[in-house]
Amino acid sequence: MKRILLFTFIIFLTGCSSMGVEPWERNNLAKSEMALDSDPLTSALDDHIYFSKEASSGGRSFGGGGCGCN
Repeated sequence: MKRILLFTFIIFLTGCSSMGVEPWERNNLAKSEMALDSDPLTSALDDHIYFSKEASSGGRSFGGGGCGCN
């Protein structure tokens, strides 16, 4: 009985291991158009507008903040 429980426990532990996902295993999700922000320029502009209106740092690559007149 103990051997069966030990064997079952080992099987469950190996089932939880992460082997990583290779690019060819991602199939359609690896395509650039499937990215949440596929256009980096639009993403940077959105960050600039958001952080300017929040009166904070100015985003990822922009200095200043506040009124949005950088």
